Amino acid sequence: MAADGPQPAKKIKLEHNSLRQNVLFGMGNPLLDICAVVDKDFLDKYGLKTNDQILAEEKHEELFDELVKRFRVEYHAGGSTQNSVKVAQWMIQQPHKVVTFFGCIGKDKFGEILKKKAEEAHVDAHYYEQNEQPTGTCAACITGDNRSATTFKKASLRSLVAKLAAANCYKKDRHLDQKENWQLVEKAKVYYIAEAATFAREQGFETEDIKEIAKKTRGLPKVNEKRQRIVVFTQGKEDTIVATVDNVIAYPVLDIKQDEIVDTNGAGDAFVGGFLSQLVYDHPLEKCIQAGHYAANVIIRRSGCTFPEAPDFH
Repeated sequence: MAADGPQPAKKIKLEHNSLRQNVLFGMGNPLLDICAVVDKDFLDKYGLKTNDQILAEEKHEELFDELVKRFRVEYHAGGSTQNSVKVAQWMIQQPHKVVTFFGCIGKDKFGEILKKKAEEAHVDAHYYEQNEQPTGTCAACITGDNRSATTFKKASLRSLVAKLAAANCYKKDRHLDQKENWQLVEKAKVYYIAEAATFAREQGFETEDIKEIAKKTRGLPKVNEKRQRIVVFTQGKEDTIVATVDNVIAYPVLDIKQDEIVDTNGAGDAFVGGFLSQLVYDHPLEKCIQAGHYAANVIIRRSGCTFPEAPDFH
């Protein structure tokens, strides 16, 4: 961007107006995040530990309804991929519905809330709705010296309990293959689906050096050889590693004081969202990385994958 004067703002506005709807497509496991400040008795009742994250078991069956009935809760559209595309739309701001999201939910009250929250985030969510399983949820049980489930003091801790349920029930033939839905897939130019972090081990790379893993990953066989693969690995507070056809580069993350960090759980999802928000504009790779670092830096100062009304990224 230009360095001074009113010119940069004008340029940003023009770029935003030129971006069309549904250009970014995401698909994954949608969860309704249910956040509440709870007491120790509640944790003990369900065998939960502070600063922990688990998948729900049979003993947690009543946890989600009790959380809503006993405590003041805040709802957010969650799940890794949905978090990322939500952040991307927040970074882009206008137009709304630049992002399309597919996933599976239940025909229930939590499903209705999730649809409302996705709409409030200006994401064009098209869920496959079914009756076999309830909407997937993630209970964020917050303990500590705080008053709000969104912005709380550093002494606070979260215990996350995820119940995937409907998120695991997506049916390709009943949703993705439908003409009106497939048209949305074809309308996009950038696609994102989260993958597992055990990729290197599964590929038998026999190295733990992150730069070497990025280099080996970039060199794997590719169906479309006309477009070069770019590999991006985040490492929390350590450098972000990017492997291109020419070299492997380390990009330092933004500095942040330890006492300003509230919650690191959404940092990776936020980085992806920031990165994608610039990729849809065909901005240079370095700009995409900068946006990813900015978004992650914002999100780790808050509870969950939440953000202020508008970004301050230039």
